[in-house]
Amino acid sequence: MQPLWADAFRFFSITTVLMHLCIFEDRYFTNFLPLAFFRPVYALRCGASELHSKIERALPRTTVAYHCRSVLAPSLREVSKPRVNELEAAPTWFVNGRVLADRNFVHLLKSSPKHPVLFCQGDTVVAAKVDEHFVRTRAGFLQTQVVTRELFGGIPGEDVDVRLIEYPWELIHANGEEIVNDFGVRAKSRKTKRIAGRVHAGAHLVKKSDILLGKGSVVKPGAVLDAEEGPIIVEGDVTIGSNAVIEGPVFIGRGSVIKAGARIHGGTTIGEVCKVGGEVEASILQSYSNKQHDGYLGHSYLGSWVNIGADTNTSDLKNTYGSVQVSLGGRKVDTGLQFVGLFMGDHSKTGINVMFDTGTVAGVSCNVYGAGLPPKSLPSFSWGNAAGKFSVYELERSIETAKRVMMRRNVKWTQSYEQLFRAVFEETHSERAAAGIV
Repeated sequence: MQPLWADAFRFFSITTVLMHLCIFEDRYFTNFLPLAFFRPVYALRCGASELHSKIERALPRTTVAYHCRSVLAPSLREVSKPRVNELEAAPTWFVNGRVLADRNFVHLLKSSPKHPVLFCQGDTVVAAKVDEHFVRTRAGFLQTQVVTRELFGGIPGEDVDVRLIEYPWELIHANGEEIVNDFGVRAKSRKTKRIAGRVHAGAHLVKKSDILLGKGSVVKPGAVLDAEEGPIIVEGDVTIGSNAVIEGPVFIGRGSVIKAGARIHGGTTIGEVCKVGGEVEASILQSYSNKQHDGYLGHSYLGSWVNIGADTNTSDLKNTYGSVQVSLGGRKVDTGLQFVGLFMGDHSKTGINVMFDTGTVAGVSCNVYGAGLPPKSLPSFSWGNAAGKFSVYELERSIETAKRVMMRRNVKWTQSYEQLFRAVFEETHSERAAAGIV
């Protein structure tokens, strides 16, 4: 069984192709670490879909290729077999994978001139329409990590104002609105039956017209799906336990389980095959992550294969009600927001009663246990007591744990995925050294 996120990257051919599309990463992928260590930035979620899916929806009838960091390419090719870091010699739209493809962006593409054109926001390339000659002569850049404005030199440029995601908390901030937008797209489909799953007697669907319940999904007695403040999208084969309360806008991905008595508040996206309980508000979970027990998760973003222990809590509001600062790559960034919680990379775990301070960043494959507050910036592969000293989570032990966890979900551990895992360990060595974690 392949990871579910791979399904979204299947390369498909369409009989009538007007243009080709290449979605690319730029140098600002570093702003999204640790969430982007195991995936391109455009595979991050916002609303009911990943960023790349929204871009593809804006440019229908195109064949799609993906540009990403070279370290990601083998794993991405192996699990999903799209075009990665290669192009056909044909007219092509290049689109920055950090674009939040809303109506303004769609209008920008549709109103673009027929000749090659470059759209920029400051020094950042937003999108570029190029001809076959450009692809033949300059597409070698796909083997590099950086896409700059200089690459498109000679193409007439225009400055534009579009939503370009710069930091991960912006995905959380936009999440509720994007669930509303994605609901509108899905609800318009003639193939979509609004309530295709089973709703037990005693369950309550409030404003049923704004709820989509996929085939094979079950809503148990006493559960409440309340869409008065925003739509609720529940994909197929989801179980919503008895007395769970879900307040829209909310998205729940295929195969997930909402535990009995859970409270899921607006602005929350839960990816495929997750298990979620306790209280969750305005947060995003990638696929295959668990937060099954009591405890609060707010204004947070969790990667895949994360497991949150019982009574783990996140703070998402400072006692001073001031703006939250977040440490990214050794620098502090003022978010300008009052509500910012936890950002946790793939394969990280917490024990019972762990408490995370406002604006904490925990890296890949961290293991945190014990009562108390861990550091607000916890390097990848850190192991230790939240209130004590951390040591390095030894690579072979972390790999063995990751294999065991993925096997339980029938997800294949591949050679390229292991190579990526090892590469992330090496890449994050300097972070651990700087934090004195040896």
